[in-house]
Amino acid sequence: MSGSSSIKVGTIVDLLANRFGVIRWWAWDTDEVMIGAILTQQTRWENVETAISRLKADRLATMAAIHAANVADLEEAVRCTGFFRIKARRLKALAALVMDTYGGVEQMAAIPTGKLRASLLTVNGIGEETADSILCYGFSRTCFVVDAYTDRILHCAGVREKPSAIKDLFETVLPVDLILYRQTHAHIVEYSKRCCQKKRCDECQIASLNG
Repeated sequence: MSGSSSIKVGTIVDLLANRFGVIRWWAWDTDEVMIGAILTQQTRWENVETAISRLKADRLATMAAIHAANVADLEEAVRCTGFFRIKARRLKALAALVMDTYGGVEQMAAIPTGKLRASLLTVNGIGEETADSILCYGFSRTCFVVDAYTDRILHCAGVREKPSAIKDLFETVLPVDLILYRQTHAHIVEYSKRCCQKKRCDECQIASLNG
């Protein structure tokens, strides 16, 4: 990990914090965060919110309820997020881990972060981004979330670290502070939605760091 990469990441963190300030982000309970982390794969956030509302209406918005649910009912509830059959199976697999291995979400709170992360990564369909989202937002662990937006922004800034080093890079630069971890991730997503998705590259402040 190079010193220039650390400097650029620190500059990005400060730039985005000054631009966006406090962003309200994933203010859900642990069960809903776990569900949302699966449903947000390859869909818009608005669809996830619609699905969560549907799951709540059907009394399926907990890991215990999903574990006991009929798969067809679960598929119908999350249909609006796309790939609904795959996501329903992934939700069932996650619920099985939660209920059969740990006995419930509350019991998972006592598990050390490293062990819990490794356990989540054994579930089919849960990769590092999804596992870290669950840890950071669901279990309040200082575990930085790296997603496609993060990779894109760092590439534009000229950061050439290996993908496996990006998480460590942010966790080295940032103070160990849960709120700061969450807000930095939220800032990156918001910036990417406003600039990267709309291809406003000529206005990008971050691209100026690539030099």
